[in-house]
This record gives sequence, C-alpha cells and structure tokens, in this order.
Amino acid sequence: MKKKLFSGAGTAIITPMHQDGSVDFESFGKFIDWQIENGVDAIIAAATTGECATLTDEQHIEVIRFCVERAAGRVPVIGGTGSNDTAHGLHLTKMACETGVDGILAVTPYYNKTTQKGLVKYFQEYAETSTVPVIVYNVPSRTGLNIEPETYGILAEHENIVGIKEANGNISKIAETMDIVGDRLFLYSGNDDQIVPILSLGGIGVISVLSNVAPRETHDMVMKYLGGDVKGALLLQLRYTKLIKYLFSEVNPVPVKAAVAAMGFCENVLRSPLYPMEEAHEQVLLAEMRKQGILA
Repeated sequence: MKKKLFSGAGTAIITPMHQDGSVDFESFGKFIDWQIENGVDAIIAAATTGECATLTDEQHIEVIRFCVERAAGRVPVIGGTGSNDTAHGLHLTKMACETGVDGILAVTPYYNKTTQKGLVKYFQEYAETSTVPVIVYNVPSRTGLNIEPETYGILAEHENIVGIKEANGNISKIAETMDIVGDRLFLYSGNDDQIVPILSLGGIGVISVLSNVAPRETHDMVMKYLGGDVKGALLLQLRYTKLIKYLFSEVNPVPVKAAVAAMGFCENVLRSPLYPMEEAHEQVLLAEMRKQGILA
C-alpha cells in the first residue's frame, strides 16, 4: 500500500495579497491557523485557488514554505507545482521539496496539450524528481486535456504517484478509473459538488475550495461518509449545493477570495488578469453565506 497523504478535507487555500500585489503573509498565517483549528485535514498551497499561475517562482516557493512552517506538522502540506513547461514544473518541484512539504500536486500540462503517452512521461518525470509523494491533478475544464482511465492504470505502477485529484466531472469515467487502479491510487474529489458521489466510488477525501469558508463542514461531510453515516454526509452535500454553485459563479478563485475577504481574513485582491467579482454575483454569494451562518 502506498503512503496516504491525508483523508478528509484538504483546503486548496487562497493566497492573501496586498494592494501592491505582494503576498500578505500576516493574514495568510492567521487564515492557516483558523483552517487547522476548524478541522481541515491538509493544506494545498500555491495551486489554482492560490493563484499559482501569477506568482513569481520566488513567491510560489515562499508561499509553500510559509505554509509548511506555519502548519508545523499539525496537518500535511501539499504544494502545487504543475506547469505547461515540464522543465519549469520540475524546477518548482525540486524547490518545493526542499521546503519540507509533505506532497506535490501536479496538474496536467495546459495549453501545450500532450497525448496520453505524453502524460505518462510527464507525470513519471514529476514522480522521479519529487522526493515526496505526488498527486496527479486532472481538470480538463481548465487544461483542455483529460487523463483517461487506462493512463491512470499505467501511472499507478509508479511507487511515487500515490493519488488522483479528479475534477473531470464524469462519474462514469471515474468509476472506470477506480476499477482499473483499485487500491494503487488514492482518490480525491476535485469538485465540491461531487464529494459524496466520489466517496461512493472509493474516494477518501476532497481537495476543496468550499473548505476555505466551511472547513469543519467539509471535513465532516467526508468523515461522516467514511464512518458509515452516508445519510449525514449526503445531507451536508445537499445543504451546501447553492453555496458551492455561487463559489463557482465566476472563475475560481475570484468568488472564494471575495468570500474570505468578507469573513475578514484578507483583502479582496487578485492578480491580473483576475479581478474582483461582479457586484450582483457577490451579493448572491454573501447572502448564501449569511444563510449558512458563515457571515453574521
């Protein structure tokens, strides 16, 4: 059995920023502490929700390092290092491993869309470069590239590729994948609206945007299911359906950054080409947060 990095809810954490675009590490530290105190099982740093695409390499690694140091072993920290330039991604992976991170999250190459054989070589290079376990991230809505079940079967043979963050939205394909890989890869939902369905296919957790604003509830959703309380998990999944919808009413992380700012943890500042969400969308999101008791 391969090393399991975590079970439960891993927060794909935002990166708080100042108006000048620098990282607001003071706010970041307070938010990390709040996340851990409220039950998250892992922190995923400098990934899509953390605006990795517009961080400099220095900032990218410093964000991961800061998370590792602030978490101080309380929960695992997983660093996002995927890139459409393999050499660049491997460079980030090497530097991330030096921070003491517990795992690496590597997204499929975007824009430079490779073949399925190319994906095997790409992820094998990450696995060979990384000194910590690697989770493969599949999100075709962003990358235009999908990992096929048979490809997962090949990737599962590598001892350092331990998990899947699956956000292809296709439950039938995910079932096919799990039939092929069995217990050779740990499955995490990459979509908050499909946490319970993916758990039903053998998943052990979620890498979540929702848990930025509802960490305890997202953790509970997974743990209720894994503990046998399927109905309880389902009720939580359904309860947060609207909030999840509104958190993705504009491209991630635009809404969740607005949500976390409204909670008082950071400024609502994003790196261009992302900009604060439209007021009408924001008001709907904040109204649902108030309804759920997240905001007063």
